[in-house]
Amino acid sequence: METHGAQWVRGPMIGRGAFGSVYLAYSKKSYCYLPPAMAVKSTEVSDSASLQKEVEVLNNLQGSPYVIGCFGEETTTGANGEMVYNVLLEYASGGSLDTLIKKSSGVCRGLPELDVRRYARHLLLGIAHIHESGYVHCDLKPDNVLLVPYRNSMTKFVTKIGDFGLAKRGGQSKKAKFDNYLRGTAPYLAPEVVINHVQEAPADIWALGCVVLEMLTGESPWGSDSKLTAEELFNKIADTGALPQTPPGISNEAKDFLKRCLVRNPMFRFTADMLLDHPFFKGCEDEYEAVEEDVGEVGQVIGVGSSCWPEDSFSSLLVAEDWCSVSDEDSDSLSCSGSEDLKVYENNGTRFLAALIKKATLESDNDLHSLLFLRSQDGKWMWLLVWAL
Repeated sequence: METHGAQWVRGPMIGRGAFGSVYLAYSKKSYCYLPPAMAVKSTEVSDSASLQKEVEVLNNLQGSPYVIGCFGEETTTGANGEMVYNVLLEYASGGSLDTLIKKSSGVCRGLPELDVRRYARHLLLGIAHIHESGYVHCDLKPDNVLLVPYRNSMTKFVTKIGDFGLAKRGGQSKKAKFDNYLRGTAPYLAPEVVINHVQEAPADIWALGCVVLEMLTGESPWGSDSKLTAEELFNKIADTGALPQTPPGISNEAKDFLKRCLVRNPMFRFTADMLLDHPFFKGCEDEYEAVEEDVGEVGQVIGVGSSCWPEDSFSSLLVAEDWCSVSDEDSDSLSCSGSEDLKVYENNGTRFLAALIKKATLESDNDLHSLLFLRSQDGKWMWLLVWAL
């Protein structure tokens, strides 16, 4: 499927899902409406009904920084003449929450509770927006939670909700609420979904509790029971009244938060707005808001995550008035194989290492995950790699 769009070029495949394959892509011109790097989800037009539905949902959910961004859709012609439907999405260079959790599942299982609180708060803000917009996600799980870096950091991430292929309108009539098939993934399904095939906003809250539990433990929410088949797990959820086990060694606030999410009767489950006021998040709101505000200011300068790059040339972007080069001694102490230029720059007190790297020096597709794209004045594609120091 080596097809490109009118304003973007397809790169390597970075993932594959039930409704299409995902590719890294970059815009052809620095002044176009697209960001420099994107994720493009593609499938043949004949199989694109679910993907088109996902675009419709995403278009109705834009406006929240905790829902993955959508930049539009385009139909292209494949190498063999087939028609390909493409969705242009925000690129999450940090990968998925599922990958992060699996990396943590070593000697110290689970993520630090402070990180869990931050990620859970972002998810709740995203869920609240989804529910206020009249939708239910229906498939909230770590694999569908994406990590987008703070614009002034390559080690801190915002969690954003993605993959709306199974999302549905909420608050429908009693007859419409009943689904003939189960939406979602077995370990994260709420009891009312399994028993009555009813999937409304409370089902997303149950799934959130499962995700938070998995972040804390590094294991699937049902622990060893997750080795059961889907049918056996459904029977367990429906027939025994069992609940996922809360792990020892977590704070009382975390235990109570899970208790409010993992309530079998959906009528007594907390809503997203109620959970945002939970003591689990006490004392962390101001810190997160301050970081996010600072991120916006820096991001506008370097163009990370913005809708388009500045129209300035590459050279003027790096040496613009509000940027200043730090001492050459700092730059010389840092090395980067194959770089044409390596400098430490400063903006509003934040120091950055910026390097122009030739495409030929990249050794694997994995290298692309920490790179941002920019086109130089002479039309040759170069890679702009930026670290916060």
